[in-house]
Amino acid sequence: MGDFDFIEHYGEEVKVDHAEQLPENEAVSSINCAFVGFGGGGGKLAKAFLDLGFNKTLLINTTPKDQPEGIDPKHLVLIPNADGVGKDVSHGETVLDNASAIVEDALRTKLGKVDWLFVLASGGGGTGSACASLHSVFQRYLKSVQAGGKVVYIVSFPTAQELLNPTIGKNALTLLNKVSKYPYILLDNERQLQLLRGRVGMLNMYPVANTAFAKLLAQVFKLSSEHSSIQSFDSKDLENCLGVNGRIFLGTTLATNPSDPALGAMIYQNCSMRSPCPVPKGNPLTGAMLLAITPEMATDPEVSKHLDAAISYVGGRTKTLFSGVYVKEGLPGLIAILCMSGLKE
Repeated sequence: MGDFDFIEHYGEEVKVDHAEQLPENEAVSSINCAFVGFGGGGGKLAKAFLDLGFNKTLLINTTPKDQPEGIDPKHLVLIPNADGVGKDVSHGETVLDNASAIVEDALRTKLGKVDWLFVLASGGGGTGSACASLHSVFQRYLKSVQAGGKVVYIVSFPTAQELLNPTIGKNALTLLNKVSKYPYILLDNERQLQLLRGRVGMLNMYPVANTAFAKLLAQVFKLSSEHSSIQSFDSKDLENCLGVNGRIFLGTTLATNPSDPALGAMIYQNCSMRSPCPVPKGNPLTGAMLLAITPEMATDPEVSKHLDAAISYVGGRTKTLFSGVYVKEGLPGLIAILCMSGLKE
């Protein structure tokens, strides 16, 4: 090879095996993302995203005994020689740290290149509450694939009944304290169950709650990929909301009377109160107000005036506000989605 004979000294070309790589996401999104659920609760929430078409989803656990049913094995990663950690976060961290190479290898071989990694866990258990000990692994993986985004945690907090057990309460606070320095979404299981009581049976409460939240976040991703003839919330707006350290709040509501002069206050209050997330406190660094309206609303001057006022109302509570207005056929009313990021609590 003449001038290039030195190449032989460094071995032959390495063949990259993509056989294990999961298929691309079918769910529409402006960002390239993946979901990784840790433990029983995190795995069940991850399944809700997988069911929506986010194929780049992994469920990682220390025991096969509380894995959701009906999951293709290619999405499952079992930490060997553990068989659960018995709600012992310290032991869970040791187990995960010892298996960090297995987790990192699974991220690279199964997820491939993504920009945003959403880590899902239930505070209270051992495996899920220990997952933040792998934060350096998540970051190293994203850096290795030249990702343009961050790690975002989605953490569920136990119900009031569950918190009567001091171990569960301690585990949940341990996880919450560790993720609070990064972008994270906190799901309040007590609020979720209160919103669903009387509407679904006990057996289906958590599956319904998981699906509802997954659809809410997925809708934000989908809208950020769509063009609007009025005002668009694009991928950069979404990334600005997701990339701010601190708590991210998500809420939604349906307004059947968009001509209400107090529309802004009504949307803000209803999104705040009817949300799986705790009520936002303080002033967020960034926010987003996404509105889906009917063609009739879009051509009504009075409604348009109230919509502008509603966006301004929310904008006055955030340092930076992004907004999007989308015209959709067949809506039962005005649908609003409120996002607030960078909440320091």
